[in-house]
Amino acid sequence: MFKSYSQKDAPKESLPQIERSLKNYGFLPKLHQVLGGAPAAYQAYLDTFALFEQQTTFTPLEQQVVFMTANYENNCHYCVPGHTFLMTFKKMPADVIEALREGLPIKDAKLEALRTYARQLLDKRGHLDEREIKAFLNAGYTERQALEVLVGLASKLISNFTNSLAHTELDEVSLPHAWVHPKDRK
Repeated sequence: MFKSYSQKDAPKESLPQIERSLKNYGFLPKLHQVLGGAPAAYQAYLDTFALFEQQTTFTPLEQQVVFMTANYENNCHYCVPGHTFLMTFKKMPADVIEALREGLPIKDAKLEALRTYARQLLDKRGHLDEREIKAFLNAGYTERQALEVLVGLASKLISNFTNSLAHTELDEVSLPHAWVHPKDRK
């Protein structure tokens, strides 16, 4: 239903984002091809994603916990495999990857507190009670980080919802990590 765009046919306002994607990934991911049709959405996605990765106080693994929690909760058939590829490529712990793909608790208590907090933010649309916020802070996170999680979730809202609307096909690098939400498995 949604068209994919390239440098040849994208709106001119999307060309800087396409160049940025090509520089960052070496190819134009299919999600980015779809976003090419909406320059503001494309830029918002790239900017929030970059802000979360480059300007928050989370480690790369913690960032992936936030991303993958959103991917799982939003049932993103495209982003779970994509981030599985990234986490595997970066040699992140296989047990953490598996837990995130299956929606299961992470053995590491601090990472599990982060996963739980991100999931609660999504499930409750930000309306957490004091006990839930304190559990996150008591796990060793800060008030700053409680708000920084929102940046990661914002980028995932754009990508997860785009992929749901567009039924984005997987990129070749993600095919070995294809995923179906546990609730949809037969």
